[in-house]
Amino acid sequence: VLKASAIVQKKTGAPLIIHPGRDEAAPMQIVEILQSAGADIRHTVMSHLDRTLFADEKWDELAATGIYLELDLFGTECSYYQQNAKVYMPHDGQRIERVIYLINKGYAAQILLSHDIHTKHRLRTFGGHGFSHVFERIVPRLLSLGASDDDIQSIVVANPAKWLQFHSPQ
Repeated sequence: VLKASAIVQKKTGAPLIIHPGRDEAAPMQIVEILQSAGADIRHTVMSHLDRTLFADEKWDELAATGIYLELDLFGTECSYYQQNAKVYMPHDGQRIERVIYLINKGYAAQILLSHDIHTKHRLRTFGGHGFSHVFERIVPRLLSLGASDDDIQSIVVANPAKWLQFHSPQ
């Protein structure tokens, strides 16, 4: 499936998003497969990284490939991670710290944020954070911790717009 996705991306110029496995090695293994099949890594998102990568060096290694780094579980505040008993699900404070870390390392142009709302209990009507959580709570906190207005503009406007554009097929 990864090789086929790379081939289609190359032929159509479509953006690509990857949902990695839960092992910390999975994102780099996926990048290697995509690159060997001719994918445009700089036009690819690796999602769910906030529940997949924990060590700084793993983030640095993946960021160095040029791939978009998506932290998309904002609002998930449950430490029990039923999919991987070896780790705890990070909370928003840890996700925010990771974003600041990535900004400070020079990767603001590769960061994407989201909240992966996929069940009704995450909606405001049912007691959840809702769709505005990132803008109402996360962005102000990032700014208070040193992210610049330009960093935020890049992360929430420019990066998604660049990634979603179709590029010229090869």
